[in-house]
Amino acid sequence: MHFSNPTYFFLILIILITSCKSGKFENDGRTVFCYNESAGITSLDPAFARDQANIWAVNQLFNGLVQLDDNLKVKPCIAKSWEISQDGLNYTFHLRNDVFFIPDEAFGEKKGRKVVASDFVYSLNRLLDDKLASPGAWVLKQVKKENNTNSFHAPNDSTLIIRLKSPFPPFAGLLSMQYCSAIPHEAVEKYGADFRQHPVGTGPFKLGMWKEGVKLVMLRNDNYFETSVDGPLPYLDAVAVTFIVDKQSAFLEFIKGNLDFISGIDASYKDELLTKNGDLRSKYSTRINLTKQPYLNTEYLGILIDTNFRAAESPLRLKLVRQAINYGFDRVKMMRYLRNNIGIAGTAGFVPAGIPWFDQKQVGGYYFDPDKARHLLGKAGYPGGKGLPSITLTTNASYLDLCKFIQSQLGEIGINLKIDVTPPATLREMIAQSKVSFFRGSWIADYPDAENYLSLFYTPNFCPAGPNYTHFSSVAFDKIYAESMIENNDSIRGVKYMQMDKLLIEEAPVAVLYYDQVLRFSQKNISGLSSNPLNLLNLKQVKKIK
Repeated sequence: MHFSNPTYFFLILIILITSCKSGKFENDGRTVFCYNESAGITSLDPAFARDQANIWAVNQLFNGLVQLDDNLKVKPCIAKSWEISQDGLNYTFHLRNDVFFIPDEAFGEKKGRKVVASDFVYSLNRLLDDKLASPGAWVLKQVKKENNTNSFHAPNDSTLIIRLKSPFPPFAGLLSMQYCSAIPHEAVEKYGADFRQHPVGTGPFKLGMWKEGVKLVMLRNDNYFETSVDGPLPYLDAVAVTFIVDKQSAFLEFIKGNLDFISGIDASYKDELLTKNGDLRSKYSTRINLTKQPYLNTEYLGILIDTNFRAAESPLRLKLVRQAINYGFDRVKMMRYLRNNIGIAGTAGFVPAGIPWFDQKQVGGYYFDPDKARHLLGKAGYPGGKGLPSITLTTNASYLDLCKFIQSQLGEIGINLKIDVTPPATLREMIAQSKVSFFRGSWIADYPDAENYLSLFYTPNFCPAGPNYTHFSSVAFDKIYAESMIENNDSIRGVKYMQMDKLLIEEAPVAVLYYDQVLRFSQKNISGLSSNPLNLLNLKQVKKIK
């Protein structure tokens, strides 16, 4: 068990023994926000903020140069402003002078220290250090090296310059990721590997106590630099995280009022909470708030089309067959009956709803048309499916119901689809090694730019070195992609993104299933809990009343 400051021992003890149901600390009226993390938290070091559980906690404890608003626009954070050179290679950030790391023994007398530009030079270099082996090092792969040194420069305490080796318009959005948070070298030097459980940041909250697998408590940072029209942030006095593994048990705690919010929905209680249309059932409408919005996750069926691999023996090498599959199943019906309409039927491009350049009218997509699917099979030389070899779709158990639905509908147009169920880790490895011709996949955005999705089809990104798992290759696509990377005008770049997405739809290396949604359930006494397409948890503006 780790306590960051003994003076808070009594406060933390109250949080541990007091139910969140009342929303008040006993006797003093302070508020604590409670949520559960069934996946557990492995580190509070931003360099290891790889999964949602770690990201959510780190986001309360640290800040970066920039941040995203709920519409995924890049906004100032520790950097109050920045400029990008005309050639797109130099980023100059101007830092605020009122941001401080929390008081800690690492600074000598437990006083905080002001954040300066050299802290970002240190933090970003640390992220790239091979010895650290951070899973977030890829975020800075565009940074130029000069004399074997990463190009981060701090000419003074309030100015940071980052130089890129080639233009990359999404770069500012990448810097909003928790990997790029400001950390003090003194704390890393003092705590070493234990920095993961002794975080020293600038965030709206600071670590109070963390007993791994049992409870995490974060306390209000009284010296936090951001404010709102209502005054200093944050409003909450503490955040308490439990680690109940069983999602059904966590749901029951939420229903009893012992948790303030849950994100997403598990099959074990999906039908209890939601109607088939995805609406909150009436018996909960007076007790619970439900917010829904697009989530940057595209669920799809991927098709290996590189004839140098297994696709050479597969009928899927034929575009007409791939198009027939896309027309051959009803995504709208699938969403209603198998997912309670959680998500949006994938009848547009690969870029999901929630990205600024999602435009179904401009890009187009596939809809259910079995007659057209049969016509395409006939043109491909397989009238009524005659002579068409069976096709194997590889998936994991979590998506078996969706795949069986597709199997049934494709069978009606003459496609004999077999399903191979494989463990998730094995399936990921097989996809990366091009050992499956047809597979269920998903792509969750790392950063809020359509490039993050379209890069999956750029020829130089062939797996295993890159994420082009379908081995799709198009001279026209690659040309537009290269043009988009040197275009600083967002509107022009957006047009190029849609051109690429439209080309993908025509060539059909994927069958888009659906675009996911963020579902958040909260108690009625919670306000200010915003939602965003990255499903990032921001608690600095949350209020809780009795």
